Amino acid sequence: QVQLEESGGGSVQAGGSLRLSCEASRSSRSIFSLGSMGWYRQALGKERELVAKIIANGSTAYGDSVKGRFTISRHKVKDAVYLQMNNLQPEDTAIYYCNADLSRLSRTYWGQGTQVTVSS
Repeated sequence: QVQLEESGGGSVQAGGSLRLSCEASRSSRSIFSLGSMGWYRQALGKERELVAKIIANGSTAYGDSVKGRFTISRHKVKDAVYLQMNNLQPEDTAIYYCNADLSRLSRTYWGQGTQVTVSS
């Protein structure tokens, strides 16, 4: 059972920055040898959507609305991912969830979520 621990959410004004962190624990193998890690978000009344993810070979994918503003990175040894969020806008307000998609084991894990609130 993989556990994902998130940190770094909070409240900022529009144009500000935040950095989210997520570290996986209790995994017997490297997360990145089994799949990918990333971030999703869910705003009030909306469906959960991809923010960014990073896969085994280091390739990244971003949601259209965050391209050019958010950057995902990782620490392979720690099984950790980070999300640097710049130029935050009110529409970025949501609960952000860390995700570990262990595709080779057909298992997916979610963190508990961290709130990001951006005021205008």
